[in-house]
Amino acid sequence: MKRGATLFPFLLFAVPLLALAQTPGTAVPGTAPPSNDKQLLGMRLFNQSCRVCHVKPQMTSPQYAPVLSKDTLGGQEAAMRTFIANGTPRMPGFKTHFKPAEIDAIVAYLKTVPRPAE
Repeated sequence: MKRGATLFPFLLFAVPLLALAQTPGTAVPGTAPPSNDKQLLGMRLFNQSCRVCHVKPQMTSPQYAPVLSKDTLGGQEAAMRTFIANGTPRMPGFKTHFKPAEIDAIVAYLKTVPRPAE
């Protein structure tokens, strides 16, 4: 009985940590996890810098910026790169924040995100 009593608190602490360790990152809801290292890097960078505006934080919160997907800007990768690098009047440009390879990784990740349901 004493052995079980000491094991129980450990399990309460360790099991949630093991579950977190198995998830490589957080994809946009409704998407499959990235399939290669470039897409995984893109997902991480998206989560750090883009998610705050382009993903709805809660069901009751308003959406600040458009939802992004593989069809954003007509699906044109060059247009996506330019848009991310240079920004718009409402969105900062990230050319001084991200290296070109990192912008390419974000575009590679966005190409895995399906078009949102209407």
